[in-house]
Formats: sequence, structure tokens, C-alpha cells
Amino acid sequence: MSCGLMLAAVLMLSDPAVAEAAAQPPVAADAPVSVAHEPLFADLVTRSGSLKAVVDGWIASDAAQAEGFLTGAAFTGFKAQAAELAARDLQGHLVLKERGTDNDLKCILRGISEDMPKKVAAVESAAGAAERKVALEELAYLLNDNVEVITSPPKPAV
Repeated sequence: MSCGLMLAAVLMLSDPAVAEAAAQPPVAADAPVSVAHEPLFADLVTRSGSLKAVVDGWIASDAAQAEGFLTGAAFTGFKAQAAELAARDLQGHLVLKERGTDNDLKCILRGISEDMPKKVAAVESAAGAAERKVALEELAYLLNDNVEVITSPPKPAV
């Protein structure tokens, strides 16, 4: 086998991410650790993602504009799940607070737990179709934010 063919085979079989990872500086021992793998926080991600998918479906299909939507089983069930998610977000905040962490996630989770009921109430109190759609979009954004703040890699304190 010629050297050129051997080199081509090695390059095809190599993973460029390995070389890129090897070029990165080593992680400091005291670097912040992601909590996304912990059961409570993984559950928050799963619940938020599921609820966001429901809201996205309502937005895409205009289901929230149907008469009786707010009193129907779909919305009342969603409302209960959103309230439970908000309570779990607050629990996540309290867990991080108890650990003595001084990071953004702790504060963001508390904010999300406070905002979730307000966003659901905004959907309920929307005066018309356009206002309800905006309220649903804001709710979807909050649910997405809940996923992203937990799953994004933590940043070291500066």
C-alpha cells in the first residue's frame, strides 16, 4: 500500500473532533459542573420540552383559538402540568441555593418558576386571537429557555 493511500485511509477513519478536543486546554479542577445529568434537572428538561411541543402544536394548528379551548381537557391538563413544572423549577432553585452555588442558573430557575404561572394566565386572559398567539409564543419561549439554561454548559466565574 502506498503512503498516499495509507494517509488517505487514516484521515477518513479519524474523527476531527478528537483532534479538536485534544487541542483544548485542560479543564480546571474547580470548573463549574453541569447539573443537567442530575435526575431533578433532567426531569425539568424533559417536562419543559414536552410542554413546549404542546404549545408549538397549538400555535401551528390555531387550536387555542377554538371555542372552549381554555376550559377543555387539553388546556386544563396543560395548566396543571405547567404549575407542577413551576414548582419543580423552584425546587431546583432551592437545591442549588442549599448547595451554596452562586451562579445564574439558581436565579433563572426561580425567575422561571415565578413567570410560568403568569405566562399561562396571559394565555387565559388574552382578548383576541392575535393576543393569545403572542401569549402562547411567549410561553413557548419560556419553556425553551427552561431547557436551554439547564443544558447549556456552565461558564466559569470571572
